Amino acid sequence: MGKIIEIRWHGRGGQGSFTASKLLGEAASLHGGKYALAFPSFGPERRGAPVLAFTKIADKKIQDRSEVKQCDYIVVLDETLFNEAFLYDLKPEGRIIINTGTPEKYKHIDGNKLSLINASDLAQTVLSRPVTNTVMIGALAGATAVISLQSLLAAATNYFKGELLVKNMEAIKQAFEYSKNQEQI
Repeated sequence: MGKIIEIRWHGRGGQGSFTASKLLGEAASLHGGKYALAFPSFGPERRGAPVLAFTKIADKKIQDRSEVKQCDYIVVLDETLFNEAFLYDLKPEGRIIINTGTPEKYKHIDGNKLSLINASDLAQTVLSRPVTNTVMIGALAGATAVISLQSLLAAATNYFKGELLVKNMEAIKQAFEYSKNQEQI
């Protein structure tokens, strides 16, 4: 089988990491001409508890439904969940996308391994609430070649309606452009 792109999402219950995982999978499979799997791994099912979600994308049908250990990309919606050990979970060309308002905390880490965005501020500005999942999916797409912006925007129409759709599409676009043009730290 061809290469499988494997993404692991770290968030907290209520932040939408599983929704982001599903939205990415849908963008890849329905609008990007790929196969995809998206699935969660819950601990205690309560708001604020750590949540893992996974997305796998490939050119051929994906048979492996196991959790992702060696990742192409790790997306951290809540930076309190970041652990430098995540760097060991990356494949050689892998990348970690972190929501942070304090990028200076990461200056000691190889900048080729990180993409940083203040997703909380962007979400608050565009969405008028601190839910960062669509911002982070836009940041992932902008920092990598995992999915096109057009595929993400098309998939968003299945998750949001009306003004919420307009705002989330804007959040995705702004995060995509920011991450696409971000200089290495």
